[in-house]
Amino acid sequence: MATLNDIGVAAAINILSAFAFFLAFAILRIQPVNDRVYFPKWYLKGLRSSPLANGAFVSKFVNLDFRSYVRFLNWMPAALQMPEPELIDHAGLDSAVYLRIYMLGLKIFGPIAFLAFTIMVPVNWTNNTLERSSLTYSDIDKLSISNIPTGSRRFWTHLVMAYVFTIWTCYVLKREYEIVAAMRLHFLASEQRRPDQFTVLVRNVPPDPDESVSELVQHFFLVNHPDHYLSHQVVYNANNLSKLVNEKKQIQNWLDFYQNKYERNPSRRPSLKTGFLGLWGNSVDAIDFYTSKIERLSRDISAEREKVANNPKSIMPAAFVSFKTRWGAAVCAQTQQSRNPTIWLTEWAPEPRDVYWENLAIPFVFLTIRRLIVAVAFFFLTFFFMIPIAFVQSLANIEGIEKALPFLKPIIEMKGIKSFIQGFLPGIALKIFLLFLPTILMIMSKFEGCISLSVLERRSASRYYFFQFINVFLGSIIAGTAFQQLNNFIHQSTNQIPKTIGVSIPMKATFFITYIMVDGWAGVAGEILRLKPLIIYHLKNFFLVKTEKDREEAMDPGTIGFNTGEPQIQLYFLLGLVYAVVTPILLPFIIVFFGLAYVVYRHQIINVYNQEYESGAAFWPDVHARIIVALIVSQLLLMGLLSTKEAAQSTPLLITLPVLTIWFHRFCKGRYEPAFVRYPLQEAMMKDTLERAREPNLNLKGFLQSAYTHPVFKSADDSESDITMEESEQEPALIPTKRTSRRCTPLPSKHSGSWRCPPEVKDECSNP
Repeated sequence: MATLNDIGVAAAINILSAFAFFLAFAILRIQPVNDRVYFPKWYLKGLRSSPLANGAFVSKFVNLDFRSYVRFLNWMPAALQMPEPELIDHAGLDSAVYLRIYMLGLKIFGPIAFLAFTIMVPVNWTNNTLERSSLTYSDIDKLSISNIPTGSRRFWTHLVMAYVFTIWTCYVLKREYEIVAAMRLHFLASEQRRPDQFTVLVRNVPPDPDESVSELVQHFFLVNHPDHYLSHQVVYNANNLSKLVNEKKQIQNWLDFYQNKYERNPSRRPSLKTGFLGLWGNSVDAIDFYTSKIERLSRDISAEREKVANNPKSIMPAAFVSFKTRWGAAVCAQTQQSRNPTIWLTEWAPEPRDVYWENLAIPFVFLTIRRLIVAVAFFFLTFFFMIPIAFVQSLANIEGIEKALPFLKPIIEMKGIKSFIQGFLPGIALKIFLLFLPTILMIMSKFEGCISLSVLERRSASRYYFFQFINVFLGSIIAGTAFQQLNNFIHQSTNQIPKTIGVSIPMKATFFITYIMVDGWAGVAGEILRLKPLIIYHLKNFFLVKTEKDREEAMDPGTIGFNTGEPQIQLYFLLGLVYAVVTPILLPFIIVFFGLAYVVYRHQIINVYNQEYESGAAFWPDVHARIIVALIVSQLLLMGLLSTKEAAQSTPLLITLPVLTIWFHRFCKGRYEPAFVRYPLQEAMMKDTLERAREPNLNLKGFLQSAYTHPVFKSADDSESDITMEESEQEPALIPTKRTSRRCTPLPSKHSGSWRCPPEVKDECSNP
């Protein structure tokens, strides 16, 4: 097992790595040539000008103010100075609440660590159980519950502390849920007017032989929401058009590259080969080649746009329907529209920049099949990943391998190699294996049919968390225990194996400590360095940029990355809550992570990240639920561990903890979650009333005119499309319809909603 010296080596390696990243960042961020890489958010807001425009030639690229190098850590206090209300105005509620997750970790684990080290560590340390056993252990394991003798009364200390930790965690969670819910309601009440406040997404519009989708939608909402319906925009399947537009942008980048190359050396026209990757084929003029491709793509785009606009098959049975008031939209979004609950399905429309347009073209009836396929694929992905996890654990438990394979011992015991392998390599290896997982999970979510970027990220985050729980947490414990106690497994009786596993679970704290240092400490420090965006920006700036607009597009501010960041945080919540009672030595490493990550991500949110959407902290119920799951898992594992320690008298008391925790979760779910899934009609009416008083002549139709038009129809590079929001005029006495066989406006088919008659034929309609 790893000794305190091995952990010290690992800590030193990771601390030095983190310090090197911070030092490199501190130097690179103050260089004028990197200003757009480390402060892109201010450029996008128009509040920062490029330092390259003024000063001497050298000072445009290198910072010659040596005093700024001395103050290389001044970014840390600067990141903490912006108050939270100003941060919300600057970056949005999503970003501000995301930071509160890190602060939540500090609030929970700070007091828990204090109690654990003042009460539990002395209780664990003052025993010699492991010294008298045949188990493989280290000095760190003497601080864990494994060092308590079987049947000892000292287990009552762990039982009482489990209750204390649970009560404190639930108190902090309730308080934070209450604060975030209030922040969300205040944000929704005070934010500026947005299209999604007035718009509902309608899906599964039933087919009708007499009317088009657009006419049917207009007819349905004029009949059923006559006082509030304003306009609608049908959804088009423009995926092929979108692919052509994206291809044209890529070709335009190559054309810019070769034009810049020619401008630098006008004596020679650039050329390329038309074969695979430009390695073989006919040699042609590069500028003429890409110019002709762009001309061809422009013709294809025009033809495809015309096809989408005029082909009824390109219209999906869905539409964005806008209302005259927020109250009208809230009523429609939160009620059933038809007696048949499977048609005319309504939900709040995502804000325009949050819409994932490709998935709107998926027929609603196929979504269930897609979800089933994704569920099966995720199941196999999760459990087949146990193989690399077992390999990583073989690196983390060298002594167990040495006992089974003694011929490797001379190599492993070489000076420095053992400490490096145990303290650094397992965390790096696991990080590499997980490198492509977020991309795979995001592809799954897209295939599943999620219609907004925020939902895509939340679905991916849920799967990523489950994956890490099964593989990184449970997989590491199970596989690690097998390798670590390999000799005992081979030579002991079968009925002793569960007891060995129960004792060995706390000993996996050593591996998780190294993982926290590699993934947490060094990973967070690497995030602020932004090495990949730095390299890509300078490559684009050198080869592609010709104008200031090109330079702005070359910036890659990135986003928080909720689909990867939040599951990582939740893993640390899980580790902290599980090992708080079992092996408290892990807690300081987690606290350092939360503190460091809070400062780093606060700096990034203020200066770098440009969030793609604003969901009003809709993700918080997921955050709360996962911490509750971690709390219940910690209680169940403690219950199982104590059962192997012959502490059966504590089992009835421990069973109460999960029950109380589930009750607490149900209370919070009923009390606070409605603020995240529903919009109160009282709030909507209040905001509508204030808006009418302040802006009595507001042209809402103009505001919503093209809000939900597909982006490819609003491209600045191509001609404008005729596809715009279809408006309704003042409601006529007779709802217009193409059904000449009926004098009133009955159900357009067996699928549609209510109907109404004009006054002059009311009696005839009611008495056929």
